[in-house]
Amino acid sequence: MTLSKPPLTLREATVSDVALVNDIHVRSRSVTYRGQVPDHYLDVVMPAASRADWQRKLPDMIAGAGRVLIAESDGQAIGFLCALAADTAGSVYIHNLHALPAQKGRGAGSMLLEAAEQWARSNGARAMHLRVLESNRPAIGFYESRGWRCIDRVDDAWGEVKVVALIYAIALAPAA
Repeated sequence: MTLSKPPLTLREATVSDVALVNDIHVRSRSVTYRGQVPDHYLDVVMPAASRADWQRKLPDMIAGAGRVLIAESDGQAIGFLCALAADTAGSVYIHNLHALPAQKGRGAGSMLLEAAEQWARSNGARAMHLRVLESNRPAIGFYESRGWRCIDRVDDAWGEVKVVALIYAIALAPAA
């Protein structure tokens, strides 16, 4: 007998979600990028900077700079998405999309991206874009399977760590 998992729901983040968003962010990155960037960055540098970053960023996002959604299962947060309001070119930047490592594959990422797309279209955006590490093959496959296409490759840095990021984008149909 296979037990089904509780359905996923989405909710808007609140300022009181700083610790929750930070926890998902740090745990996801720590597992996802292990072997792609140095352990010292994942274990020391990134966690130390992440909480302060979310304490600064989350209130700005809630105040209108973008949108932060949290995916939940049975009342427990399992993932989140942070999207910045459309830029001058009409493109929404997906700044973060993370799920807890044990929750990947449940559909939270797809659900979060679909909600971001609806929000972007309803706000007049014509496209969405994001950065993904060139070495993160599972994420690249996830985006490509949903119609996203690589449009550029850039040298980037995570703190002192040099990385190569791919810029992925998707055009949005106008809101109906």
